[in-house]
Amino acid sequence: MAINIIPLPQDPPSGRQPQVSQYHVLTGTLNKWVAYFSLPDPYATMVVNPIAENVLGTMGTICWSGQLIPQLWKSWREKSTTGLSPYFVLLWGLAGLPLGVYAILQNLSVPLIVQPQLFSFLCLFSWGQCFHYGSRKTSLVALLVTGGVMIFVGGLETAIVFAVRSSNNHAAINFFGIFASVMLACGLLPQYYEIVKYKEVIGISIPFITIDWLGAIFALVALLCRPKFDVKAGVAYSLVIVMDAIIILAAIVLNPLARRRRRRELEAEGGSVVSPVMARAKCPEISPKKETFPSIEPVPLENVLMSDNPNRSLN
Repeated sequence: MAINIIPLPQDPPSGRQPQVSQYHVLTGTLNKWVAYFSLPDPYATMVVNPIAENVLGTMGTICWSGQLIPQLWKSWREKSTTGLSPYFVLLWGLAGLPLGVYAILQNLSVPLIVQPQLFSFLCLFSWGQCFHYGSRKTSLVALLVTGGVMIFVGGLETAIVFAVRSSNNHAAINFFGIFASVMLACGLLPQYYEIVKYKEVIGISIPFITIDWLGAIFALVALLCRPKFDVKAGVAYSLVIVMDAIIILAAIVLNPLARRRRRRELEAEGGSVVSPVMARAKCPEISPKKETFPSIEPVPLENVLMSDNPNRSLN
């Protein structure tokens, strides 16, 4: 950034003794203070390294291409999506549409174009698991609904790409980039509600959130290695880093507290207290606000014998 120096008056002609006035002293002091406190050019201190930018960008793309795999495995293994907000994965799946449009219209590299498509597919697949396990729909119905949404999103993305490319509207391209970032950030809000409702982080895979968090960090550092920092992308990556970190921190703090709370319930009731996920899977009619089983009282032997043969007498 250019520094405005206050001009000093011309020195007197040679042969005459220069007089140091208060103006000389004041302007000299001001120039020193201006030079000391002036901020440097924000891009002058950035480290431009194309190799580091490509490596970090590739690592971020890899993280964001398969981060949903741990979540899909967890939901399938537990046969439950209790604690995982279906609105969260649905919004992220729909966010793949503007992300894909932006990547294609910006003529990005092939991995950066494929990544939003794969990301959207995995998110919508996870939403289909919520539709199957959470809403108790059959596998066929969940598959048909999820497949229909995927086809609709893919067709709409293709139509938008052709429409915007023919008009060459740069404002529309920037809009899709910003809108995708907003959808990704807002998608985590329903998951926060699930955490508050259950008072612990359940249902959502911590490896999934951790990989997503690392992908955002790699992408943000890659931006710092570019000749010019992309402010819109930097804000989007920073939002993902902060919001993912909140879920990770909540799991570290709330989950041990929930385990101790269930242990105290076990000691107080002398019964079996299970986690909300297992309770929901074994007894779906239980309300999510009270995920406990009623105590099982021992049945007298005479009642068992009478139930087997009502006409049988114990005498």
